[in-house]
Amino acid sequence: MKKTVLVALATLLLISCAPKKEALTVSGLAPSHFKDTCGGLPVALYVLKNASGMEVCVTNFGGRIVSIAVPDRTGAMRDVVLGFDNIRDYFPENNDSNFGAVIGRYGNRINQGRITIDGETYQLPQNNYGHCLHGGPDGWHYRVFEVLEADKNHVKLALESPDGDAGFPGTVKATVTYTLTADNALDIAYEATTDAPTVINMTNHSYFNLSGDPDNHTILDDELTIYASGYTPVDDTFMTTGEIAPVEGTPFDFRQPKLIGDDIEADDQQLRNGHGYDHNWVLDTGGDITKVAAELYCPATGIDMKVYTVEPGLQVYVGNFLNGSVRGKKGVAYQIRTAICMETQHYPDSPNKPQWPSVVLRPGDTYRSHTIYTFGLK
Repeated sequence: MKKTVLVALATLLLISCAPKKEALTVSGLAPSHFKDTCGGLPVALYVLKNASGMEVCVTNFGGRIVSIAVPDRTGAMRDVVLGFDNIRDYFPENNDSNFGAVIGRYGNRINQGRITIDGETYQLPQNNYGHCLHGGPDGWHYRVFEVLEADKNHVKLALESPDGDAGFPGTVKATVTYTLTADNALDIAYEATTDAPTVINMTNHSYFNLSGDPDNHTILDDELTIYASGYTPVDDTFMTTGEIAPVEGTPFDFRQPKLIGDDIEADDQQLRNGHGYDHNWVLDTGGDITKVAAELYCPATGIDMKVYTVEPGLQVYVGNFLNGSVRGKKGVAYQIRTAICMETQHYPDSPNKPQWPSVVLRPGDTYRSHTIYTFGLK
């Protein structure tokens, strides 16, 4: 009897001393895989949850959304954005990616990387067909943001971009706040100030696949609606021409729900220029965030996502350049058109198109942008 008791006690001691297995997030992430440093600054994973079970995981490296877990029509949780399951894969030396990132100072393209403000011209990096794309090769998507606030419902991140950063004038102090609401919405609020005239156009670059299964499901059979009567055509370097063209009678008419794949291979010069859809739509919502700007629906899971924004434009990119060379979460190779980006924004190259809404930010003013992605079933 005494021997049995001793064995039992020893077993309990061994169990109590054994390392505890790390609790994973709903989306299957190990938070320890995101605890690291970059440039001597700490990075980590911040997990937002609500009472209905939805979860959003964010890292302060690039202010990136790493995962969004929402229930499908059966109640199973689906991670509906692409990304990596460890922080090292986000570092630029390992992967050139903007999965889930905050884009700044200027989302999208600036023609030949040149801007003129108050008669002075500034040269920016030329990292895409001679143009400046997403703030250049060392844009904000590769910066470590300071964590100002964090709890189970929201995280507020901050970044200071010095004067001359990537050639942009003025020291800019920017924040982005991610809030997960009780009704399954991800609310993204941006703010920025400057000490000298500059341009700014912040957005988020999440790649959505509402099936939660990019290994087996492209987005071509998903249903897209964009409440926009016009779009901005591009040349064969993806640069806007300055025209706002009607969508009527073109493959770009998504004013009524339409499968993404219905017209993507149509004989259309704009589709050839963009290698598919990679264009800015001119929204009909007039900056009213209470109006739906766009909607994405996945028949396979029943998951429906609506986009609301104060921005005048929406860049829709359907993963035309994904080619299987990048392996993301769970080792999945991300193939062509396995995701769609829906980036709320001012129009591409607005600094050089005075006929379009201005993106100039001046000292004493505050840049504000607001976008909401809501998730439900239908």
